[in-house]
Amino acid sequence: MVVTQKILFGSPGTGKSWTIVNQYLPKLKIERESKNCIKTVFHPEYSYGDFMGKLLPLTNKEGKVTYHFYEGHFLRALAQAYKNILDVEDGSEPQNVVLIIDEINRGNSAAVFGTAFQLLDRETDGWSSYEINISELEFQKLLDLTGIEKVKTERRNKTVFIYEYEKIKTPLEKIKVGEDLKIKIPPNLHIIATMNTSDNSIYFMDSAFKRRWDWEFVDIKRKDVNRFNAIDLQVSNALNNREKWEKFVDNINSFIKSHSEKIRRIEDKQIGYFFIKCEFENGEKINPESVRNKLMFFLWDSVFINDKKPLLDLLNVGRQDDRKIDKKKLVTFGDFIDLFEVFFWQIQNRNIV
Repeated sequence: MVVTQKILFGSPGTGKSWTIVNQYLPKLKIERESKNCIKTVFHPEYSYGDFMGKLLPLTNKEGKVTYHFYEGHFLRALAQAYKNILDVEDGSEPQNVVLIIDEINRGNSAAVFGTAFQLLDRETDGWSSYEINISELEFQKLLDLTGIEKVKTERRNKTVFIYEYEKIKTPLEKIKVGEDLKIKIPPNLHIIATMNTSDNSIYFMDSAFKRRWDWEFVDIKRKDVNRFNAIDLQVSNALNNREKWEKFVDNINSFIKSHSEKIRRIEDKQIGYFFIKCEFENGEKINPESVRNKLMFFLWDSVFINDKKPLLDLLNVGRQDDRKIDKKKLVTFGDFIDLFEVFFWQIQNRNIV
């Protein structure tokens, strides 16, 4: 069921939203119109206030102005996820919550997420690796939405947090929320976004932001989803420990550096060993789908965005004339991903050009 953070990308009209509704929501056991499904659409005017929350004035009938803090889509989704955790009493799994972001690259993601960007790094148990501080207004709204009341006791003027009238006392440890206004994303909160690759230039998404997401390419051709099964098994076996994976990453970086004259800010275009996370010590293997959708798209969209010739040359290294790939066959990312097997073995065998 692992979803956590995923961006579905591809050409317009390929069925990205359909995939979320018909595949991912059932997988997460979430009804489309339920309180556990929060939706938003990014656009050029969408701000951190829309995402986290903002203070707005209200004028009543007498003309008196008051202020009210309105929660943003992320804060509402976070509170619902916390609430679902606190509602569990028998040790069962809490209900999942999903925040759906349509057109994620139509907004300035760095400005919209702000410090919440840090929360996107997740541990294997699903909790954020790092916590962030939020304002008192945001924190109080989060408590209100979750159903937690702050009560000051007379004894030593100590603050006690009570969930739904003493149903659960001091629940902040359970949801890993600190009294010092610190929060984390819990494992039952998933974020799924869509992105049209044709709109990629609307707002730049930096590599650090992209790295924190899993990527899924939705092909316009709707090819057989099982077409990679044979090579996927080979890739999993070829990258089944940390040493092999790190060697593969070194080869990728060697390939990138060999074309330094064509790449701006090359230091940012290389990848680290945790570009794709994998718990090798627990018997986990690198997911071939992540190599295809995340690593290959990074090379296509971020590294060689202006010149695809190095990728074409890489695919043709050591191939005979009758087997060489014509540049007409490498026009779209869909064309590139179809050549996943060739790409993998060229990098794996260090056929760097």
